[in-house]
Amino acid sequence: MKARTYLVVSGSIFGIVSVFHLLRILNDWALVLGSWSAPMWVSWFGLIFPGLLCVWACKQARQSH
Repeated sequence: MKARTYLVVSGSIFGIVSVFHLLRILNDWALVLGSWSAPMWVSWFGLIFPGLLCVWACKQARQSH
């Protein structure tokens, strides 16, 4: 796999994850895994960290022409 393809695919996945966490925050959706209810700060982390990785991957993909 070429580096640019990897960066585009991984950046897209990180972007999708970030958007779903944003939707959870905006709609106040509950996230329950088994008997554990995830606090909202988990989605703030899930919005910021993958969002930054998405931006980084997109920048790297543009530079790898």
